[in-house]
Amino acid sequence: MPLEIVLVPLLKDNYAYLVRHAAADITAVVDPSEAEPVLQMARARGWELTHVLNTHHHHDHTGGNLRLKQATGCVIVGPKADHDRIPGIDIAVEEGKRFEFGRTHAEILFIPGHTRGHIAYWFPESAALFCGDTLFAMGCGRMFEGTAPQMWASLSKLRCLPPATRVYCGHEYTQNNARFALTIEPGNVALKMRAMHVDEQRSRGLATIPSTIAEEQATNPFFRADMPSIGAGLGLAGADPVVVFAEIRRRKDEF
Repeated sequence: MPLEIVLVPLLKDNYAYLVRHAAADITAVVDPSEAEPVLQMARARGWELTHVLNTHHHHDHTGGNLRLKQATGCVIVGPKADHDRIPGIDIAVEEGKRFEFGRTHAEILFIPGHTRGHIAYWFPESAALFCGDTLFAMGCGRMFEGTAPQMWASLSKLRCLPPATRVYCGHEYTQNNARFALTIEPGNVALKMRAMHVDEQRSRGLATIPSTIAEEQATNPFFRADMPSIGAGLGLAGADPVVVFAEIRRRKDEF
């Protein structure tokens, strides 16, 4: 049975996600920056929160952990590499291990770069990826604790997931990311069309998440740093994709 996934807007532009496995009567929340909106949405649906799934340690992804644990007794799951930086952690997970969630499971993917211990939860049976701040719709996270080679390797891992995989990221950054992406690939027709659609969604106050791996492969410049046309457009024809990626990230940091 596919998971039921509900987006929970938090703070200025954060997203958490309620993830419901009805057959097992369990509900997780991914990356809760604060507790009360999560509790309110779960209660409105008659769901009892049983788990918190953290992708990384930043406070805007873990700030609600302890309050949620106090209110519900939920189990907190997070990256083993960041065990000491995840508030209230009960279960530490790492790549190569499955996290069993009722009658389904998440594959744990180690995707450092934004932080040194960042992970993603990929639920293959539900075609759902929770990737925190490593991958955004048409963007990627800043490299606060990692390097360009690490981040490029992490993104390369994610872009190899099945094309129909839905991408649930940590922030509503899509409109700005689209505007930047067009400075890198102004001739990308798929990107132009997607940017127009995003503008229309945001004008109506709608979320732009989830996207899919296929959409990111076609329009996300950080996924496409090994495309010869992008390297050439940046004056880096023939350069290693890591060098091209680093230049795109540098330009985005200054955008």
